Parts: sequence; structure tokens; C-alpha cells
Amino acid sequence: MTDRSSSSSSARAGGVRAVLANLGWLLASRGVLAVLSLLYLGIATRTLGLADFGRFALVTGAAQALATLVGFQTWQVVVRFGIDHRTRGDEAALGRLYRACMVLDAASAIVGLGFAALILLIWRERLGITAPLLRDTVIFTAAQLLSIRSAALGVLRLTDRFRAAAAADSVTPAIRFVGAIGAATFVPTLHAFLWAWTVAELATAVTYWITLQRSGDLKLVRRARVHWGTLFHENPRLFRFLVSSNVVSSLGLATKQIPLMFVGAFGGPAAAGAFRLALQLAQALTKLSQLISRAAFPEVVRTLRDVAPRQLGRALRRMFLASAGGAMVILVLVALIGQPVLVAVGGNAAYADAYPLLLWLAAAGSIDLAVVGFEPVLLAGDRSASAMSARAVGVAVQFALMLVLLPRIGAAGASIGVFGASLVSALLMIALVWRYVRAAARA
Repeated sequence: MTDRSSSSSSARAGGVRAVLANLGWLLASRGVLAVLSLLYLGIATRTLGLADFGRFALVTGAAQALATLVGFQTWQVVVRFGIDHRTRGDEAALGRLYRACMVLDAASAIVGLGFAALILLIWRERLGITAPLLRDTVIFTAAQLLSIRSAALGVLRLTDRFRAAAAADSVTPAIRFVGAIGAATFVPTLHAFLWAWTVAELATAVTYWITLQRSGDLKLVRRARVHWGTLFHENPRLFRFLVSSNVVSSLGLATKQIPLMFVGAFGGPAAAGAFRLALQLAQALTKLSQLISRAAFPEVVRTLRDVAPRQLGRALRRMFLASAGGAMVILVLVALIGQPVLVAVGGNAAYADAYPLLLWLAAAGSIDLAVVGFEPVLLAGDRSASAMSARAVGVAVQFALMLVLLPRIGAAGASIGVFGASLVSALLMIALVWRYVRAAARA
């Protein structure tokens, strides 16, 4: 009995250390991204001005939202099902899983290109995309979609190469920063900034694939031949997990970009520019919660196989108290210094008007951070449909609030909608995880 307890404690300690190590490399990457993003965003706002920066934000935001909506979260699939194959040493099954996920990434890119063409055909003018801007918008959107690298990211995380993934991710902000300086110095136009962002996306994707090639993981992919019947037999409940995890991620991430489209449609490019700057600052919280979730996910998958549900419940309570406390501290900090930071980054006193938007968006990010440990538990515990339902209800609340409030109070209505979605989804997530832990304890 003592040996089993000691072994369980050791496993939990090892899991925590692994999460912290993973998170350390993610934070190193995102720390660089956060600092550089403020710098290149400041360069863009000062160079382009409020209206052109708004158009730039609408183009890049639309492309990112589209990539999120059509892209499968294959990195989660690789981690969730690849752990068993890797533990058994079944390289053939692992190679088939890798190859299938990469095929899905390619398919989602092709579907996304079709959607992008349709969106540009119908809503080009509402997004502020003029005829001279159309070509560069198409090129940037295609680069955003064709550089989808979710499966490659999953392979690196499954094999605990968080350091390599962090290095690859850091290519994006580094090239954007250099490109922003070059654009502002030599060609201070919206087109030049779009080209800099395009090069950054493509360079990051190339870095990921070079990293996989050097690690030897692509050998498994080249040897594998995907037979879908065999794949689904080797990975039970794969299809359900794939669909529901994609919907969860799309609902969770795209709702941070879709409000920008609504603000642009209702208020025009200038309003979208102010909203984008507030969103960029507030998204630091959202990115932190995503980092913790991604760092924890591989360990949650392992832990659910080894740790008793009661111990999981206690661990979740401790995680919630710690993350909620941290979220509260960050929210107070945003309230105190948010307005001068907006003006400093934007370089224009007009950006001070975005301070109320920042508070609503930061409050939404704080809620996401407080419940960051809950969604990975549902996904790893084969309750992905429950997580999808919680996100879907939150999105429904968000759209209802935006449709009612945007015509009346403008961009503030979109910010309140984001807050409403985070609050409702968090409450539902807490209830679902609590029910899951109680049911598991009774089993």
C-alpha cells in the first residue's frame, strides 16, 4: 500500500515537473513573441495610421480566423492517440497516425482556400479590401492556410521536443519584427506589411518541417501507407475526437477573431484598428492560458491512465485556485496600466478610447486563464463532446450579445460579447468536469 502511494506521488511529481518543463519552453517562445509583437504592432500603427491599420487588422484577422475554422487540431490527435503507440513501440501505427494527420492538414488548407475565395468575392468591400489590396490579401491568406503545421507541432510535443517547437515558433515574431522595420523604413505601405507577415508564416512552416526532418520523425511518415479502416481500428474513437476537438478549438479561438470582423462591418476600418490593438494586448492572457493547456495536455493524457479520480479532483481544485489568483492579479494590472500602454503602443491619443474594450477583453482572458486546466481533462478523458457543447453555448451567447449591442454601442458590444462567451463557457466547463470526476470516482 505504501509502495503504491509512493509510486503515485512520484508519478504526480514527475508529471508536474514535465508540465513545468514543457511550459518553460513554451513561455520562452511566447515571451519573445509577446515582446516583439508589441514592438512590431507599434511600428505598424504608427506607420499606417488608424484607418490603414484597421484594414491591415481586418485582412490578417480574417485569414487567421479562417485558418482556425477549417484547420483540424491534429496536434491533439497526435498526442492523444500517439502516446499509446509510442509506449508499445509500434512505429508502423505511429507512422500511419502521423501521415493521416498531415493529410488532414493539407486537406483543410485546400478547403480553406475555397472558403477564402468565396469570402473575398462576397464581403471584400465590407472588409475594406480595395482592388489594389486584393492581390496581396489573396497571397497572405494562401500563405496562412498553406503553412498549417498542426500535425508537425503534435509530433514535436508527443516526443517532448518543446524546445525545438519553441525555436520554430519564434521565427514568426522575429521575421515580423524585422519586416516591420524594413517596411516602415523603405516602403511604408499596407502592402509591405502584408508581405512581411506572409514571409513570416512561410518561414515558420519551413522551420517546422526542417526540424522534423532532422529529428528523424519524417522517416516514419515516408514509410507509412494510410488505410483508413486500419487507422480507425488502431485508434478507437478517433473520428469523434477529431471532429469534436476541432470544433472546440475553432469555437474557442475563432471567437477572438470573428468579433473583429463584426466591428469592421459595423464601425469601419478605424474602429477595427482600435479594437485590434485592444485585442492584441488582452490576448496575452489568452495565449498564457493556451500555453498552459498545451503544455499540460500530454501529461493529462498520461495522468488519467495512472491517477485515481479523487486525486485528480484535488489537483484540479489546486490548479483552479492558483490560476484564478494569477488571473485576478493580471486583471488588476491591466486596469491600472492598460490605458497608457494602449497610447504608447498605438502612438496616438485616439487609442485611449479603446481602454473600455481592453478591460472587457482582459476580463474574458482572465476567465479563460482561471479554468485553463479543465478543458484538457475533458479532451483527454474522452469527453470532447462535452467540451464542444460548453464552447458552442458560449459562442451562441456571444453572437446574441454582439447582434444586440453592436448597433447600439459599437465596438464595446463586441468586447462584451467576448466576455459573455468566456463566462458562460467557463461555468459550463466547471460543471462538466465536476460531473466527470464524480462519475469516475463512483465507477
